[in-house]
Amino acid sequence: MVRSRRRSASGEDEHRLGLKPILRRVYVPEGETPIADVNWRFKWLWLYAFVHPQTGESYWWILPYVNTKLFNQVLADFAREFGLGANKHILLAIDRAGWHTSKNLEIPEGLHLTFLPSHSPELQPAQRLWTLVDEPIANQSFNTLHDLENVLFHRCQSLLQQQDFIRGLTGFHWWFQIGA
Repeated sequence: MVRSRRRSASGEDEHRLGLKPILRRVYVPEGETPIADVNWRFKWLWLYAFVHPQTGESYWWILPYVNTKLFNQVLADFAREFGLGANKHILLAIDRAGWHTSKNLEIPEGLHLTFLPSHSPELQPAQRLWTLVDEPIANQSFNTLHDLENVLFHRCQSLLQQQDFIRGLTGFHWWFQIGA
């Protein structure tokens, strides 16, 4: 009996977002001074994103921090969600963050990690998602992390439906071309 082994390549990255606002330029009528509500509080959430550049499919987690234990849980859930195992494999490109290279990292069956060169975020397709995520929160001030999380949740839900757009943004011509 010959078993089919489906393979694909994806990228994963984390993005820190918090109560300290993301400031962007704004247009105002000539002669007016732009005003931004700034609340300099240093409380954070972390958004984990996985992207399959060939299809534009994405997968998101919003968590309170990053560490190896949480990353193990995310990887296990990712493997379960996409049915990884003996007959389905994914090559996941990640950076060399401490929780990605920990000796305590538990890699589920069917998931294979490849590490990008250090200091090379431009090689990570998931890195290109952050400007999309930041759009609804730029120049906004949130009172609580829960308020921020609500906006992020809805933004991620919206991005799940924009696979063609995400494929165009993350599908580098040189990205891994592993069989479907």
